[in-house]
Amino acid sequence: MSLIDKIAWLHLQEGRVLSTRSRGKDRYYLPGGKREAGETDTQTLLREIWEELTIALDPASLQLRGVFTAPAHGHAPDVLVQMTLYAATHTGQLQPAAEIEEIIWLTYRHRPQVSAVDQLIFDWLHQNGELAE
Repeated sequence: MSLIDKIAWLHLQEGRVLSTRSRGKDRYYLPGGKREAGETDTQTLLREIWEELTIALDPASLQLRGVFTAPAHGHAPDVLVQMTLYAATHTGQLQPAAEIEEIIWLTYRHRPQVSAVDQLIFDWLHQNGELAE
């Protein structure tokens, strides 16, 4: 069993969640990415969000929302992804950059279009009344 360590940004607005799709991918993913050697959660998240969406997260506003584990999409069955999820305020205009081809706002009805770990997060947000039908 191997584990992919990812840090992601949760951005909710009017019952919808910000999601992204990378070039060549068929699923949507919450924005974020893998930790580089020696990086903290905060460093990883700030770097990844800047690279993918060209916005700056406010480090002082980071709020841990949860840690979720599920099979990694597009990998062997014994590969899991562990997603550490943070909310934070930001400055700047959202726009796709690097490998990101599309930025989209999703609701719970889009659940089948996201990765397995994001499906867990969608379920949790929906049960908490934070993600609209």
